[in-house]
Amino acid sequence: MNLLHIDSSVLRERSVSRELSAATVDAWRQAHPGGTVKYRDLTSVLTGHLNSPAVQTLRFGAPPTPQAQAELALYEELVSEFLAADIVVIGTPMYNFSIPSQLKTWLDVLAQKGRTFKYTEKGPEGLAGDKQVVIVSSRGGIYSLSPGSDMDFQEPYLAAVLRFFGIQRIDVIRAEGVNISPEKRQAAMSDAHRQIDELFANAADDAAKAIA
Repeated sequence: MNLLHIDSSVLRERSVSRELSAATVDAWRQAHPGGTVKYRDLTSVLTGHLNSPAVQTLRFGAPPTPQAQAELALYEELVSEFLAADIVVIGTPMYNFSIPSQLKTWLDVLAQKGRTFKYTEKGPEGLAGDKQVVIVSSRGGIYSLSPGSDMDFQEPYLAAVLRFFGIQRIDVIRAEGVNISPEKRQAAMSDAHRQIDELFANAADDAAKAIA
């Protein structure tokens, strides 16, 4: 099996989502010892937004300019590795009620007609449905409950785009309230690690039985 590991936090070693996405990938490795992992740090890979000349080529078939060629090569890498993955782990903090701009750009790159979706007489149809996605979400406050849920444009947006791509198996590992107090942070992290353990528990048991 192939796993694609995505990080998008700009906080590096101080990042909650990075710590938890790494723990999620470690748990998956234990459950799938023969699996392969591809890692992308979007803060290093996507330092800008979509390149206009590249989009002109992708969407309208314009001849690629020298400026667009490098971007097009990167976009092709990103789409191909996403489509090749059996499972995608996306580490995402909440920034100003939504997702980091680098993660938004990655989704914009993936949203290519004929690759991750197509238009039909019945409407759009996702083409990337044969995979699992784990959203590893961190929030400073509490947004899973009212009234904070009215301002949550992070997890619902991600899930909506992934479903547009045809993906139905979406799991969420969440640590929220991490900026309220040290006690809240510790409790949130402990709960998130419990969620990670539970997510891959059955797969790990199956792997152990197979080895035995």
